[in-house]
Amino acid sequence: MDYLDCLSDFAARLDFAALPDKLRAHTGWVLADTVAAMAAGSAEPELRAWAQQQAATGGATLVGLGRGSESLVAALINGTSGTFLEMDEGNRFSRGHPAVHVLPAALALAQTRGLDANAFLSALVAGYEVGSRLGAASQLRAAMHPHGTWGTVGAAAACGRLLAYDAALMRQTLNVASSMTTASSKRTMLEGGLVRNVYAGLSNHNGALAAQLAGCGFTGERDGLRSLLGAIVSERFDTEALMQGLGEDWHLSKNYFKLHSCCRYNHGTLDALDKLAAGEGLPAVEDIAHIEVISYSHAAELADPAPANTLAAKFSVPFAVATRLVHGHSGLTSFTWDAVRDERVLALARKVSISEDPAMTQRLPLERPARVTLTSHSGRQWTAEVGANRGDDALPYTDQELTTKFMALCGRIWPEAHAKQLLEATHALCAGQQDMPGWLALLGRPPQA
Repeated sequence: MDYLDCLSDFAARLDFAALPDKLRAHTGWVLADTVAAMAAGSAEPELRAWAQQQAATGGATLVGLGRGSESLVAALINGTSGTFLEMDEGNRFSRGHPAVHVLPAALALAQTRGLDANAFLSALVAGYEVGSRLGAASQLRAAMHPHGTWGTVGAAAACGRLLAYDAALMRQTLNVASSMTTASSKRTMLEGGLVRNVYAGLSNHNGALAAQLAGCGFTGERDGLRSLLGAIVSERFDTEALMQGLGEDWHLSKNYFKLHSCCRYNHGTLDALDKLAAGEGLPAVEDIAHIEVISYSHAAELADPAPANTLAAKFSVPFAVATRLVHGHSGLTSFTWDAVRDERVLALARKVSISEDPAMTQRLPLERPARVTLTSHSGRQWTAEVGANRGDDALPYTDQELTTKFMALCGRIWPEAHAKQLLEATHALCAGQQDMPGWLALLGRPPQA
C-alpha cells in the first residue's frame, strides 16, 4: 500500500475504546478545552448576529446558543466560534490547531446521526491525527494562514470514520477534501480581519461536505494530498514524516493548551514576563522606558503596536506585553475592546520592540523561545528568557489550571454549577462512563441571561 492507502486505513479503523488509557484521558481534556472555546466564543456579538440569521431547524447543537441547526451550518458556526478568542488548543508540530478544525464537524454529524460516544471519539482522534500529521509533514507558504488548509482533510477523515467508510472510500474522501481547502491569508490575522475566524469553520463545513460527496460517488484526484501539499499551498510534503509512528506516536498527546488569550507566538514572551513576576518582580508601568523582545521568526512578525481591534491585539507582541503589564495578567479581559482602547496600554505598547534571533528560529518546533528585557528610566534592567512554552507536553499545565480555564470560558454563558457538570461529564464520556445523549443535553443548554 502507498502512504495514502495506509493513512486511509488508519483513519477508517481507529477505535477509541482500544486506545491506551492515558491517551483516552488526554482526549477528555482536548475535548473539554475545545468545547469551552466554542462556548465562550459564542458570546461574541459578531458570531451571535451571524448565527441569528441561520435557520433554527435541525438536530445539530449550536454550542452556547441554546438551539440547533442543520449539520453543515452547525459545523461552520461552531468551528468559527471556537477560534474567536484565540483560546483553542494547538499542536506545535503541525503549527496549527487540529481539534477546532475537526470537533465541530464530528459533533454535528454524530449528533444528527444518533451515533454513540465511541464512534464520536474515534472520529475525533482519527481526524486530529490525520490533520495534525498533514500539517507537520508540510510547510505552508509563508503568506498563508494555517487555518482552513490541512484541517479540512482532518475534518473529512473524522466524518468518514463516523460514516463507517472502509479504507477505499476513506481515501476517496480525503482526495475530495484536498480540493475543498481554502487559500487563507496570514495578513487577515495581523490586520484583525474577523473573516479569519471563519477559516476553521469552513474547514469543518467543507470536510463534512467532502465526506457526503464521496459517499454519493463524487471523486477527487488519485493523490489529492500530494497535489495540495506538494505543489499548491505548501513548499514541501514529506510523506515519510507523515507516516512515521502512525498509530503509536500520537500527535494528540503532544498538543498544547493556552492560558494566555492570544496567538501562541506571543506565549514565550508572556511566559518570560510571568517568570520575572514570580522571581524578582516587575517594575511599575510608569517606570518603564523601553521593552526589548527577541524571539523566533513567527513571533517577530507580530509587531503592530496599535492593533485595530481585539483580533489584531491577539496577534501583536507589543500589545500583549503592554496589556499584561498594565492589567497584571494575560487572560480574556486583557484583550477586550476596553483594553484595546486603554491609552495606558497603547502608550506602553509603543515602547516595545520585537526582533528575530535566527538561532531561536532554529529551535522550532521543539521550543518557541523568547527573551524579554525591561529597562527603566534610571537604566535598571530586568531580563528573563524561556525556551519551551507553558502548556506544551514538555511543560504542561496542571489539571487544576485547565479546570480553571474551562470554568472561566464556560462562565461567559453558563452558571458555574452547569459548567462543572459539563466538565465532569466530558471526562466521563472519554472514560466510557457517560452516554452521548446525556452529554449532548448538557452541551445544548441555552445561555444564561
